[in-house]
Amino acid sequence: QVKLVESGGGSVQAGGSLRLSCVAFGFTSQKNCMAWFRQAPGKEREGVAFINSVGVTTYADSVTGRFTVSQDTWKTTLNLIMNNLKPEDTAMYYCAAGYVSSCARAPIADLRYWGQGTQVTVSS
Repeated sequence: QVKLVESGGGSVQAGGSLRLSCVAFGFTSQKNCMAWFRQAPGKEREGVAFINSVGVTTYADSVTGRFTVSQDTWKTTLNLIMNNLKPEDTAMYYCAAGYVSSCARAPIADLRYWGQGTQVTVSS
Protein backbone atom coordinates (compact mmCIF):
# COMPACT_ATOMS: atom_id res chain seq x y z
CA GLN A 1 0.00 0.00 0.00
CA VAL A 2 1.39 3.38 -1.01
CA LYS A 3 1.58 5.82 1.87
CA LEU A 4 3.33 9.05 2.84
CA VAL A 5 3.92 9.80 6.52
CA GLU A 6 5.14 13.21 7.68
CA SER A 7 6.81 14.12 10.96
CA GLY A 8 8.74 16.97 12.53
CA GLY A 9 6.23 19.77 12.82
CA GLY A 10 5.94 21.87 15.93
CA SER A 11 6.00 25.35 17.40
CA VAL A 12 8.92 27.73 17.15
CA GLN A 13 9.61 31.42 17.55
CA ALA A 14 10.28 33.64 14.57
CA GLY A 15 13.84 33.22 13.37
CA GLY A 16 13.97 29.62 14.50
CA SER A 17 14.34 26.42 12.51
CA LEU A 18 12.45 23.18 12.01
CA ARG A 19 13.06 20.02 10.03
CA LEU A 20 10.20 18.09 8.44
CA SER A 21 10.50 14.53 7.17
CA CYS A 22 8.27 12.41 4.98
CA VAL A 23 8.70 8.67 4.59
CA ALA A 24 7.32 7.06 1.46
CA PHE A 25 6.04 3.50 1.87
CA GLY A 26 5.10 1.06 -0.86
CA PHE A 27 6.30 2.98 -3.89
CA THR A 28 7.89 1.16 -6.82
CA SER A 29 7.66 3.29 -9.96
CA GLN A 30 4.69 5.47 -9.10
CA LYS A 31 6.63 8.67 -8.55
CA ASN A 32 9.26 10.85 -10.15
CA CYS A 33 8.48 13.95 -8.10
CA MET A 34 8.09 14.71 -4.42
CA ALA A 35 7.05 17.99 -2.90
CA TRP A 36 6.04 19.92 0.18
CA PHE A 37 2.86 21.95 0.16
CA ARG A 38 1.33 24.04 2.92
CA GLN A 39 -2.08 25.37 3.74
CA ALA A 40 -2.81 28.13 6.22
CA PRO A 41 -6.31 28.64 7.65
CA GLY A 42 -8.55 30.34 5.12
CA LYS A 43 -5.97 30.09 2.35
CA GLU A 44 -5.41 27.81 -0.61
CA ARG A 45 -2.87 25.04 -0.50
CA GLU A 46 0.39 26.20 -2.06
CA GLY A 47 3.52 24.48 -3.26
CA VAL A 48 6.60 25.19 -1.16
CA ALA A 49 9.40 22.98 -2.49
CA PHE A 50 9.73 20.37 -5.21
CA ILE A 51 12.38 17.78 -6.02
CA ASN A 52 12.49 15.42 -8.97
CA SER A 53 14.03 11.99 -9.30
CA VAL A 54 17.45 13.38 -10.22
CA GLY A 55 17.49 15.92 -7.42
CA VAL A 56 16.54 19.09 -9.24
CA THR A 57 14.78 21.41 -6.81
CA THR A 58 12.30 24.26 -7.16
CA TYR A 59 11.08 26.60 -4.43
CA ALA A 60 8.30 29.07 -3.93
CA ASP A 61 9.60 32.63 -3.98
CA SER A 62 8.47 33.13 -0.39
CA VAL A 63 10.81 30.43 0.94
CA THR A 64 13.80 30.67 -1.41
CA GLY A 65 16.98 31.04 0.57
CA ARG A 66 15.36 29.87 3.81
CA PHE A 67 14.07 26.36 3.04
CA THR A 68 16.00 23.40 1.66
CA VAL A 69 14.41 20.24 0.30
CA SER A 70 16.31 16.98 -0.06
CA GLN A 71 15.73 13.27 -0.46
CA ASP A 72 17.75 10.22 0.44
CA THR A 73 19.53 8.03 -2.09
CA TRP A 74 16.69 5.56 -2.25
CA LYS A 75 14.12 8.37 -2.60
CA THR A 76 12.10 7.00 0.29
CA THR A 77 12.59 9.94 2.65
CA LEU A 78 11.89 13.56 1.81
CA ASN A 79 13.21 16.27 4.09
CA LEU A 80 12.52 19.98 4.44
CA ILE A 81 14.87 22.11 6.48
CA MET A 82 13.24 25.42 7.34
CA ASN A 83 15.42 28.24 8.63
CA ASN A 84 14.65 31.81 9.63
CA LEU A 85 11.00 30.92 10.05
CA LYS A 86 8.43 33.70 9.94
CA PRO A 87 4.90 33.88 11.37
CA GLU A 88 3.57 33.73 7.81
CA ASP A 89 5.10 30.25 7.50
CA THR A 90 2.50 28.98 9.95
CA ALA A 91 0.46 26.30 8.20
CA MET A 92 -0.25 22.62 7.89
CA TYR A 93 2.53 21.14 5.79
CA TYR A 94 1.84 18.24 3.46
CA CYS A 95 4.14 15.83 1.67
CA ALA A 96 3.07 14.89 -1.85
CA ALA A 97 4.33 12.56 -4.57
CA GLY A 98 3.42 11.55 -8.07
CA TYR A 99 4.49 10.71 -11.58
CA VAL A 100 4.39 14.00 -13.47
CA SER A 101 5.59 15.49 -16.74
CA SER A 102 7.21 18.42 -14.95
CA CYS A 103 8.06 18.48 -11.26
CA ALA A 104 8.88 22.17 -10.98
CA ARG A 105 5.86 23.72 -9.28
CA ALA A 106 3.74 20.70 -10.24
CA PRO A 107 0.06 21.45 -9.65
CA ILE A 108 -1.85 19.76 -6.86
CA ALA A 109 -3.94 17.75 -9.31
CA ASP A 110 -0.83 16.13 -10.80
CA LEU A 111 0.40 14.73 -7.47
CA ARG A 112 -1.58 11.63 -6.71
CA TYR A 113 -0.29 10.76 -3.26
CA TRP A 114 -0.55 12.90 -0.12
CA GLY A 115 0.39 12.59 3.51
CA GLN A 116 -1.84 13.50 6.42
CA GLY A 117 0.00 16.73 7.19
CA THR A 118 2.07 18.10 10.05
CA GLN A 119 1.45 21.44 11.75
CA VAL A 120 4.06 24.19 11.84
CA THR A 121 3.38 27.20 14.05
CA VAL A 122 5.70 30.21 14.15
CA SER A 123 5.12 32.83 16.81
CA SER A 124 6.35 36.41 16.65
